[in-house]
Parts: sequence; C-alpha cells; structure tokens
Amino acid sequence: MKGAGMNRIDQRFATLKDQRRTALIPYITAGDPGPAHTVGFMHALVEAGADVVELGMPFSDPMADGPVIQKACERALKHDVRLTHILAMVEEFRRNDDETPVVLMGYLNPMERMGLQAFAEQAAASGVDGVLVVDMPPEEADEIAPLFKEHHLHSIFLVAPTTSKERAAIICAHGEGYLYYVSLKGVTGAANLDVASIEHQLDSLRQLTSIPLCVGFGIRDGDTAAAVGQVADGVIVGSALVSRIAENCDRPERASDELKALMSEMRQALDA
Repeated sequence: MKGAGMNRIDQRFATLKDQRRTALIPYITAGDPGPAHTVGFMHALVEAGADVVELGMPFSDPMADGPVIQKACERALKHDVRLTHILAMVEEFRRNDDETPVVLMGYLNPMERMGLQAFAEQAAASGVDGVLVVDMPPEEADEIAPLFKEHHLHSIFLVAPTTSKERAAIICAHGEGYLYYVSLKGVTGAANLDVASIEHQLDSLRQLTSIPLCVGFGIRDGDTAAAVGQVADGVIVGSALVSRIAENCDRPERASDELKALMSEMRQALDA
C-alpha cells in the first residue's frame, strides 16, 4: 500500500521528463481471456517497456469502446470478473512490482454498486494510483473526486478533438496524473491518425495545463507510436494489444509473447 508521498504516476512522468523519453501506456481488460492471466500480462508489458499500465474494468455496456474491447469485456464477464477480483489482481501485481503506476479505466456503474467510499479505500489499499471513469465528466465528479484525493488516487480525464476550449479548461483544472487525449472522433480501435491535427490540439491544451498529455485511440504499431510520440508526452495503446489476446485466447503464453513483441516494437520506436 502506498503512503501519502508522491503518486507513482507523477514520479514516473518526472523520471521520463528527466530522461527526455515518451511514456508508453498499454491498456488491457482485466480478466480477459480469464482472470488467471491478467497479472502475468501486466508483468509482461512492464518487462517489454511499459511505463504505466491501464487496466480496464469490464462492464456490460462499454459505450466508448469499439468492438475489440467490447468483446474483451464479454470474455472477462463470462468469468464473472468483478471489481473485488480486479483489486486483488492489482494487489498481486504489487507483490513483485511496487513502482509501475496502475490506472483503472472503466465506467461509474460498477463503482457505485460497490460503494464509492469502499472502492476508493480498497483501490488505494491494493496499490492503484489513478482512476479514469469514462462516463464521469469533471462537472459531475463532486462526490467521487474528493474521495479519490483523500486516498491519493489521481482523477484522470478524457479530452476529445470535439471538446471546446472552455470545457477543456474545466477538464484541465480538475485533471491529475495525465490527460488522456482521444486522437480520433469515434470509438477505440479506429484507424487513420492525423498527427498534425493532434499536435495542434496538444499545443492548445498546453496553454491550459502543465500535466502530461497522453494520446490514445488509433496507435497500433511502432510507426504510429513514434509519430504520436514526437508531439505527446505519452502514447496509449489498447485495441492493438487486446486484439492479440483475442487471437490467442486458448494460448495465454503465446498471447503474453505477442504483447511483449508489440510493446518492445513500440518502445524501440519511441526511444529511437
């Protein structure tokens, strides 16, 4: 369990800034393809160069996610994976890794069912560093944000290409850890990145905040990671990894190797 010191996310980004390196942030869905494999996947991702791990909390109606992550949620939910199981996974991960930041990403409903106070307490106790609640904008975070703060959990928010400057200013004022900039209009796993447009948007956001700006949606290989990494503080990759798990559902060792291969390719591309 972490104390009241500096949040691991802030520590990690401070180190990366000193090293002039771009953060590589993989996303996988907890419990996909089965609960026994998640912690091993997390360690594999870190071994291959991940700086922060985003762990998806499976939900029956993941409206911002494309088909790849929706199916991952379905696979996890077949095993009845719940928040308590996910927090146990983080706790197990922490037995061998007390440094890599872990961010939970998902929807408000499961947290409300568990009880927001209980969730914040148990997330902090298990070693979670930040939470990104997709369907909770800062304007509606009055109840949950102070709970997170009290337990040293960062509230991480999304900003989209369609977000107005006024709204972006509100989001930036509330955001902690890093901002998740959604590079595309659409769901996760879509294609066609416009790096010039991303750079322009990030320049605008840098006038509003000094926290790291990380870009997700549409990053699928070393080339796209490197292109975005030249303009962002971090790149977030989800669907490309989750696809590899989907292709190897019955061969988790092979899935682990595939995750490491893609992470290594991206890490090398970013560091080059």
